Amino acid sequence: QAPAAQPPLRCGVDGTFAPHAFPALSGGMQGFQIDLFREVARRMGREIVIDSASFSGLIPALNAGRYDFLCAPTTVTPERAASLLFTEGYLFTELQFGIRRGTPPIRSDEDLRGRTISLNKGTPYESWANANRERLNLTILAFDTQPDAVQAVIQGRAYANLSGNTVVRYSASRTPQYIADYILPGTRFHWATPFRQDSAAMRNVVEDVLTCMKRDGTVARLSERWFGSRPAADQAEVTEFPGYGPPGLPGHDATPQNPSCG
Repeated sequence: QAPAAQPPLRCGVDGTFAPHAFPALSGGMQGFQIDLFREVARRMGREIVIDSASFSGLIPALNAGRYDFLCAPTTVTPERAASLLFTEGYLFTELQFGIRRGTPPIRSDEDLRGRTISLNKGTPYESWANANRERLNLTILAFDTQPDAVQAVIQGRAYANLSGNTVVRYSASRTPQYIADYILPGTRFHWATPFRQDSAAMRNVVEDVLTCMKRDGTVARLSERWFGSRPAADQAEVTEFPGYGPPGLPGHDATPQNPSCG
């Protein structure tokens, strides 16, 4: 008797976070995350349903059992790693500001003193802004979507927009009035896949698949397609990290990986 078919995997993304996940003209979603996780599911022999929702609601929905994991690019912080299980990173992210064309470039965070910055709710960008609000006398405009945060800069309601470097660069390539500017030093993090803490077995399966996709160049090819350049040798797209999960953080399993890549 054939084994019962497994139900589709369910994951969530912010479907307004181009070029990671955003509406396709033909309907549905497109982007780096969509291609990446459709291929992960294919290699697992599973169907996948990818839902779109505001990022601020994704982790609560994951913890409530609505999703098996998140397909959204999720920044691994020590605080998040204490309550969620992550795969190793498949991309590195850095925090970067975008500004309106014609605005003097930002040379340090001191140039933000007394300014208004826009960002996406529930993200490390909001966490950074809140942590530095008093020191820099910041006014924070938090939005449900990144396009709204970019529009606030273009319209002059915010001096700068804080987001991830891939997203800022993509927005700048599509929006002539918006340019990629200052990268915050010391903000390089893993972008990885989060699971509930009771999902170690599935985390390890997904990480094994991602490792195989790094080895055969799939992650690098998708990165070049969506971000416009071949990843350098020190980038996460081509780096296999030891064990399971981001090294040095809660939830890391030092068991050596030995995936059977077909």
